[in-house]
Amino acid sequence: MNGYLCVLKPPGMTSSDVVVRVRRLIARSGGKEKVGHAGTLDPEAAGVLPLMVGKASRLFDYLVEKEKTYVAQLKPGYVTDTQDAHGAIIGGAGEGVSLEQLQAVLPQFIGEIMQIPPMFSALKRDGQKLCNLARQGVEVDVQPRPTQVHEIRVMHALPDGSYMLLIRCGRGTYIRTLCHDIGAALGCGAHMGLLLRTQTGMFTLDDAHTIEEIDAAEDLSSLLVAMDRPLAHMPLVEVSPRAERFVRNGNTLERRELKGELTEGRRVRLYMGGRFAGIGHMEGDHMKFDAMLLE
Repeated sequence: MNGYLCVLKPPGMTSSDVVVRVRRLIARSGGKEKVGHAGTLDPEAAGVLPLMVGKASRLFDYLVEKEKTYVAQLKPGYVTDTQDAHGAIIGGAGEGVSLEQLQAVLPQFIGEIMQIPPMFSALKRDGQKLCNLARQGVEVDVQPRPTQVHEIRVMHALPDGSYMLLIRCGRGTYIRTLCHDIGAALGCGAHMGLLLRTQTGMFTLDDAHTIEEIDAAEDLSSLLVAMDRPLAHMPLVEVSPRAERFVRNGNTLERRELKGELTEGRRVRLYMGGRFAGIGHMEGDHMKFDAMLLE
């Protein structure tokens, strides 16, 4: 059982909770495949959470998941210690803002911006998660780091004075922090309410299965996305059947055994007899494996 399981994570479950649940389902049916997630989603957030099952875990570094899309609720008026609706209010007077005021500040948060990751996050300092240190009252100097925001669009203005935003951003962007910083720019403070991740890389809500669907599946393999599907951005190269022994051992391959687009240093998908064999790149006249999938 090898591939990706796209999960529609519900609020209230951690990403690790989902991994453990799927791992137990596989073990219950006699499987021993490894399971891991391809990008954490906050416990109270919902949305797309891709899991890597079996050999798919070897491909984590090659997934195109730089772009993510979220629908987030911006709640002006109050600042919380967690930057979301589950924290304690530490600032603000409940002051609202107009749509025009909000739209006026959004452009400054588009492009490459600097963010200070929130203390209530899974980032680690000296082996300890920042969220655990925060709960202990330990203060840590967290340095700003760059991230990319491609688009912020106001979708709806809600009756309670909050706004639903569509956000397209790069990997590592904290939506809670983005809402917090927008509130600071507005001068009234703000925090994040609801959060839904609608896309990460090629995985969308259309691909996602609910926990109930996964629990009810007689065979999880029927829900898996093929290992090579998220790698379609890489050129396809066919390997001669004569080189099967070298492929299975992960040895370098000679150019004469390859058919396809071969560019120095560029990673490609390698296939042999129609089977996805792994990922490699050319060094001179030889193909070297970056990830080998046949055994």
